[in-house]
Amino acid sequence: MFSKILRRTHMYLALFLTPWVLMYTLSTFVMNHRHELEGVLGKGQPAWEKERETRYDGAFPPGADPKSIAPAILASLGMEGAHTVAKPADDGSIAIVRQFAVRERRVTFRPATGAVTIERRAFRPNFVLERFHRRRGYDRGYAADNAWAFSVDLVVAAILFWALSGLWLWWELKITRTLGGIALFGGIAVFAMFLRTT
Repeated sequence: MFSKILRRTHMYLALFLTPWVLMYTLSTFVMNHRHELEGVLGKGQPAWEKERETRYDGAFPPGADPKSIAPAILASLGMEGAHTVAKPADDGSIAIVRQFAVRERRVTFRPATGAVTIERRAFRPNFVLERFHRRRGYDRGYAADNAWAFSVDLVVAAILFWALSGLWLWWELKITRTLGGIALFGGIAVFAMFLRTT
């Protein structure tokens, strides 16, 4: 009975988490072959493309910290979420990069005039996959980012479960013990070699 439950859990968990596993598989491949893919898809970060222009009519006290200005600007645009803020440029403009899952947005605010320019990254699959791979942490303070971090924790737990349940299922089938043992200890030997030589 236990083995049947373990086998079913092993299978259904794998099916449910297939999108995450595929994403980490593809993104790791992309990072491992960055140079070759850049020759095909383009080097460096994708360009920014202008999306629209608008105005922000609110006011901030003189010398306000750009990190306190950014959330107000994003809220006025309906774009609240994880973001980074660059140091003000020489002309006083503030660049805010809103970290959407697929296509980032850059919001440039010019306090002197209230002008706001919104740009989005040109789509490039290798760049998007790398960003997905590196997305992490519970420190952003936004529900969507916390949900993503929680899903990544589930993937980590699932991979540990697959490894341990796989060992159990292998040992349970006596006919597979010899070849399975060769595969297991062969993998351990190769991994140990890499630890010693790289």
